[in-house]
Amino acid sequence: MNKIIEKLEEVIFGTETRAGKFFDVLLLWIIVGSIIVVMLESVQEIREQYGAVLDFFEWSFTIFFSLEYLLRLLISRKPVAYATSFYGVIDLLATLPTYIALFFAGGSYLVVIRAIRLLRVFRILKLTRQVSEAQSLVRALISSRHKIFVFLGGVITLVIIMGTMMYLIEGGENGFTSIPRSIYWAVVTITTVGYGDIAPHTVVGQAFAAILMLLGYAIIAVPTGIVTAEIAGEVLQREIQLRKEHKSCHVCDTDDHDSNDKFCKHCGTKL
Repeated sequence: MNKIIEKLEEVIFGTETRAGKFFDVLLLWIIVGSIIVVMLESVQEIREQYGAVLDFFEWSFTIFFSLEYLLRLLISRKPVAYATSFYGVIDLLATLPTYIALFFAGGSYLVVIRAIRLLRVFRILKLTRQVSEAQSLVRALISSRHKIFVFLGGVITLVIIMGTMMYLIEGGENGFTSIPRSIYWAVVTITTVGYGDIAPHTVVGQAFAAILMLLGYAIIAVPTGIVTAEIAGEVLQREIQLRKEHKSCHVCDTDDHDSNDKFCKHCGTKL
């Protein structure tokens, strides 16, 4: 029994073995397939014509995700920690909506059923476990979270000030009927979206709008630079770690050395 559990743990949680890699690839394609089914089901013409086929695939995906979730709980060394973790909650959300929809019946509940079944789209978050690059991006975002929060605080302060000033300059006769509505205009303008539903009519207001548009282009580049710097640092740390693990030669830059090698196999430089 212990050997079976160890083998399942190696396949489900591990990625180093051939079986583990196959399971990860299979899970990835099943997640993508389930998302496609959810999207196709939202198209009325497709749902009316192929509803039975979509239901078959949906239940197949749901049963697979249910078995996967139960297996992860059973073989996990800390099942409670897994169940309450981010991935544990996402795995649960990937299975529950289809089962919950069984307990709702009647025309008055159709909207509720549809809303619950749409939660299946959370399965796309399961992809983050399968892609190592996504994990690096998450770590970079976590590392830069304080800078991003400070940046967002500055942007919020700016749009509140600019929105209030535009309310005073333009007034209700030009569409700026309240400070919240003026702040909405400032957000739309600073993000360079520009819906055009509200626009300044006075010269001073248009000058403020031009300044805010130019600031928008500058502001967009700030979080990109912050996250890019963190990602670059993450990549550098990974390369350093790999060099330590494989004892990379600083002269010929080869890294196929054993852990107990003291000299480079290719150029003889001391490692």
